[in-house]
Amino acid sequence: MFEELIQKLQEFDTVGVYSHIRPDGDCIGAQVAACLWLEKNGVNAIGFNDDDVPLNLQWLSDFYPIHKPEEKLLKKCDAFLVLDGNSPKRFGSYSDYVQDDPKPSFMIDHHPDPYDGFDMSISVEEASSTCELVFHLFLQNDISQVDENVAKALYTGILTDTGSLQYDSVTPETMNIAAELLRLGEFRPNEVAEKVFSTKSLNQLHLLSKAMSTIELFEDNQIAIMYVTKEMLEETNTTNDDCEGFVAYPLSVAGIKAAILFKALGDGVKMSLRSKSNDVDVNKWARKVGGGGHKKASGAWHPGPLEEAIEDLVEIGAEQLVSVDKS
Repeated sequence: MFEELIQKLQEFDTVGVYSHIRPDGDCIGAQVAACLWLEKNGVNAIGFNDDDVPLNLQWLSDFYPIHKPEEKLLKKCDAFLVLDGNSPKRFGSYSDYVQDDPKPSFMIDHHPDPYDGFDMSISVEEASSTCELVFHLFLQNDISQVDENVAKALYTGILTDTGSLQYDSVTPETMNIAAELLRLGEFRPNEVAEKVFSTKSLNQLHLLSKAMSTIELFEDNQIAIMYVTKEMLEETNTTNDDCEGFVAYPLSVAGIKAAILFKALGDGVKMSLRSKSNDVDVNKWARKVGGGGHKKASGAWHPGPLEEAIEDLVEIGAEQLVSVDKS
């Protein structure tokens, strides 16, 4: 399937490469690597994202720039490649732009239930990350094109989307690709890990302290919740980006099957859902309120207020826990 995509992408002069809104390590790593692949194969690439690159990932945009989607740049593109999202709406302004000015569009992603309106999609739900999939552009075309920058970008996505290679989405193939990236890029794992995970500010740690104090357990200690409010951000001089990774803390409580981070930042309540039980599918929880994602990692939005969002999501989770217990 990658052979056909490789052939199609090389037919264009300029390809716009989108990563999803509220970007993370996998989408930025995949985007940078894909742009580098296009350039190495004679295709101009322009990286787009509606949102700023998080502080701990900005070093990746030194490898390849990521722009705001201004119309002048968008019009230069003959086609678009979207990464790490299964629907146009995951890419913010991209959805509106392609409706007004339709151009060939392609997708590489690993989320379930992909949108079927792309000209070609590579959707592999079993893949650990989109970066694992983008690696195949190089593997099936010219593996010698994987230089240090490409390797570090792809390794970042694999590392961040697998919980540092701890999630059950990790397969022998994932580990083989990670090892190959270390070999081809000639770098050590700590060179990426320290940049991604060791860039927290003191203010962010103060925010984490406040958020940790909100942790509550529900349903016989099977569901853990934690929340962040706009007031907390103001008190600690932090932003929404500083909440990245917070959901891992309530999920780490012994005996917990699922955790939810609620962010009440003024425009409704954003929610990050995580599961560590094979029996608990938080994607189903998220989809009941219009969100979605993976079985063990999903996101959603609630109009609020915070107390109502917590009540509704815990109730949804409790219903699934009951059905799991009955089965």
